[in-house]
Amino acid sequence: MISVSTHDDVGLIELNRPERRNALDIATCRQLVDAAAEVRAAGARAVVVAGNGPAFCSGADFGEVYTDEFLDALYTGLHAVADLPMPTVAAVTGPAIGGGLQLALACDLRVAAPEAVFGLPTARLGLAVDPWTIERLVQIAGGGTARSLLLACATVDATTAHARGLADTLGDRNAAHALARDIATMAPLTLAYNKRSVNAFGRGGHTDPAVVDGLTAEFRGCWAAEDIAEGRAARTEKRAPAFRGR
Repeated sequence: MISVSTHDDVGLIELNRPERRNALDIATCRQLVDAAAEVRAAGARAVVVAGNGPAFCSGADFGEVYTDEFLDALYTGLHAVADLPMPTVAAVTGPAIGGGLQLALACDLRVAAPEAVFGLPTARLGLAVDPWTIERLVQIAGGGTARSLLLACATVDATTAHARGLADTLGDRNAAHALARDIATMAPLTLAYNKRSVNAFGRGGHTDPAVVDGLTAEFRGCWAAEDIAEGRAARTEKRAPAFRGR
């Protein structure tokens, strides 16, 4: 149900249920956890999350959505993707509805093809998404877009999503892979520090001093790493740097 591979430091997590428009069932959500662990173990420096077929992910499989087991599997899977230390790119090449939008939000960046459509129609179904999803949506796309999706159950096309910040780039799956390949050439320690910092401070309000202390230690670690010498040497020698993440 999920295909996983890693090539040239770029991991691919692909939902592979085209006959169900890549709807999320319990088994698929659990496989997201395994897939995240697999690309991490393979040493991927960037990851693309995609869907096989015309839909990115049409949402939850309604044969299982009304169970506590599904909710536990869904949020465990979403957080497994969100907690990956390397940048993740959602290749949204079709509808990303409900759980599909949640999966796209779990990624750090979203590339939207012309066919992409975003929606979160929970109020039409008597369902609800957790506060983490809403916080993430507001952080990424702003309160106006969040209210439109949540309170009016509106759908947002690719152009509108890009204008509102829900999609970072317009493009097809190849564009998502190209973005991930470029990211994979960057300094891994810096990217991991940047990702954790954005996630910590993007929540707004007071940030736990222990978290700030940890980020400060990571910041200092970036400046003490071997990669900073490689970056300096590459600049002097007018070549592309070969960062090693240490």
